[in-house]
Amino acid sequence: MAVIDQDEASRLFDRRCEAWLAEDLDGYLECFAAGVELSVPGRDPIVGREAYEQVVRQAFRWASPVAFDVHHLAVTPDGAVLAEWAITVRRRDTGADVSWRGMSTCGLRNGQIEWWREHWDPAQLGA
Repeated sequence: MAVIDQDEASRLFDRRCEAWLAEDLDGYLECFAAGVELSVPGRDPIVGREAYEQVVRQAFRWASPVAFDVHHLAVTPDGAVLAEWAITVRRRDTGADVSWRGMSTCGLRNGQIEWWREHWDPAQLGA
């Protein structure tokens, strides 16, 4: 895998955040490779963009995006991308805002996320 640079990682994260905030499902999913492998708290591993699409659709049904702020973004010497971020959504059923902070590690190839590991405390969702 070719090592990516900070600018490439920043462009992809910006594109991903903008698409998510706009609820642009297609634009958001274009940030992920067809065979993406994702690991997120409280779920079995998600394999493939089609499987991830169902998760994103469910998230958009649950809440509308309010904020997606990437506080720190770094690329390791071997090309992994580390990010610290905060997300706020507005629940569609109650109108209440829900916020959480997390960190992620991912690998990029050809301008898409190939693998993703996310870390945050599910209790922050109040679910």
